[in-house]
Amino acid sequence: MPELPEVETVRAGLAPVMEGHVIARAETRREGLRWPFPPAMAERLSGARVLGLRRRAKYILGDLDTGETLLIHLGMSGRMLISGTTLGKFHHDHPAPEKHDHVVLDMETGARVTFNDPRRFGAMDLVASAEAETHALLANLGPEPLGNGFHEDYLVAAFAGRKNPVKAALLDQRIVAGLGNIYVC
Repeated sequence: MPELPEVETVRAGLAPVMEGHVIARAETRREGLRWPFPPAMAERLSGARVLGLRRRAKYILGDLDTGETLLIHLGMSGRMLISGTTLGKFHHDHPAPEKHDHVVLDMETGARVTFNDPRRFGAMDLVASAEAETHALLANLGPEPLGNGFHEDYLVAAFAGRKNPVKAALLDQRIVAGLGNIYVC
């Protein structure tokens, strides 16, 4: 499963293609992934300008000029493919098998961003931007490991009275957001 560093790399790769640009056309090729897509997701994304992309734990959040935020989780095998443009080291034009391309975003610039997920454990949701941080998937996340809220005093307090192993505590997303097995081992 992509963890914090990999998700940040994906966000950084998407930024030049999406930030400040309009999604000219969005297409959903199934009713959902891990969970159903929100009602009229393609219609709500089409014509929206992406104001910025940010990351929270293992989630990518795309703030839109419509007052909504696109929430993306890559799941176990999800990836964002970029085609129709060449913008440097993050962009490799690898057309994916049609079968696993579940969401396609055609940008006004001619770039195409495709959410490809063979195992369909990924997720996408559209939420009111003002409520993004309180979304059920984000509301109980702990601080980012490189953020100002993560420091020695915080860890001492978070671990106080716990009897489980340090690894289990670090994997608990309520204590530290974005860490997974590969980095906690």
